[in-house]
Amino acid sequence: MRKALRWLLALVLLTGMAGGGAATATAATGTDIKDRILAIPGMSLIEEKPVEGYRFFVLNYTQPVDHRHPSKGTFQQRITVLHKSADRPTVFYTSGYGLSTTPSRREPTQIVDGNQVSMEYRFFTPSRPDPADWSKLDIWQAASDQHRVFRALDAVYHRNWIDTGGSKGGMTATYYRRFYPHDMDGTVAYVAPNDVVNDEDSAYTRFFEQVGTADCRDRLDAVQREALVRRDEIVARYQKYADDNGLTFTTVGSADKAYENVVLDLVWAFWQYHLEAECADVPAATAPTDDLYTFIDTVSGFDFYTDQGLEYYTPYFYQAGTQLGAPTFATPHLTGLLRYPGIYQPRSYVPRSIPMRFQPAAMRDIDTWVRHHARQMLFVYGQNDPWGAEPFRLGRGASDSYVMWAPGANHGANISKLTADDKALATAEVLEWAGVAPASVRAEPDTAKPLAAYDAKLDMRSEALERHPF
Repeated sequence: MRKALRWLLALVLLTGMAGGGAATATAATGTDIKDRILAIPGMSLIEEKPVEGYRFFVLNYTQPVDHRHPSKGTFQQRITVLHKSADRPTVFYTSGYGLSTTPSRREPTQIVDGNQVSMEYRFFTPSRPDPADWSKLDIWQAASDQHRVFRALDAVYHRNWIDTGGSKGGMTATYYRRFYPHDMDGTVAYVAPNDVVNDEDSAYTRFFEQVGTADCRDRLDAVQREALVRRDEIVARYQKYADDNGLTFTTVGSADKAYENVVLDLVWAFWQYHLEAECADVPAATAPTDDLYTFIDTVSGFDFYTDQGLEYYTPYFYQAGTQLGAPTFATPHLTGLLRYPGIYQPRSYVPRSIPMRFQPAAMRDIDTWVRHHARQMLFVYGQNDPWGAEPFRLGRGASDSYVMWAPGANHGANISKLTADDKALATAEVLEWAGVAPASVRAEPDTAKPLAAYDAKLDMRSEALERHPF
């Protein structure tokens, strides 16, 4: 897009860097940044929150329900803007889920010392059309949301842009580049699954046969099996917990069905959220039921498959069952203990009033584009993360793009957890894509470091560990 201007922009930015972060700096016109943002048609302010070194705005932006037919209704989509300076690059972040309205800074934002625009994914409340036409929840419509937000704010934040996200957010960032390849100057996609053929999931089975040590795998399998051996005792306790807390099981069907899903999640969730060093915390299969119950709740979470736990994630499970795909894996150690074959899939978690039909071509299209057309894209995965069993891969047509692996890392893998060489290379590339790579980094990429110091209050080091299905 603006690659030809990067060297010139970098020189301009470097000469002005000594002035520090002008959090309250106005744009070139002299108008206050809030006024410039609110002058954008369709933009309205929800609130401005104080944050040291920045200004932070929570906003609504008017979006078409259907970008192909804009006249057929609109909805309000929440975004936030963490403003550093109109003369800094901007990072466009989405989790692929709802929006946090607490000021925070994602890793690429710290690296480039820039602004950050964050967007709530459509159909996550309150950014949901009313009435909700679920057929308008697809990856192209969501990418078009981002495209309109970018076009609206690019006139204010006119330097380079990088999009990013972790897990479903990493997928979202990738899909955005596929449909609007010229908007962004770079992409950093963390732990983004790539389920190209939904019915072929042998990679996940192989992952669980190899991850960690044999002893740890055996301990987890034994606890998972014992959890089903003692299911009647534990389900009775689970049902009482639900009754005492007003939790229901209408969508999944019963506490027993919900429990089977919780147990099937156990080994997956352990490797997604925990580290190999925590294998020592796995109880023995002979442990008291209280210990098993506590471990299952800590790792999988009894709340998740209740109606109340699933409600927030309905848009994700709808997409998993219509376009994104969802993993399955072999569980031979549970033979004879599972009562509900086929329950562990997205249709089980979406109310039956919402129709779903899977579109197998959607992910094949994305995968083909990434392999042959990726430009300035970085994919970061964790070695011990089950979602990395089916990663994005680069083909001959890709250029200036990378797939990197963080040793021993889980679903919270990021650039800071890469090997020293990969971390320096990734940081150097992000700085270059953003148009702010110092001359010293261009000369010696292995010296690359984030331009902004780490801030414990702002910086999100494990964004993918926010409790999502992925």
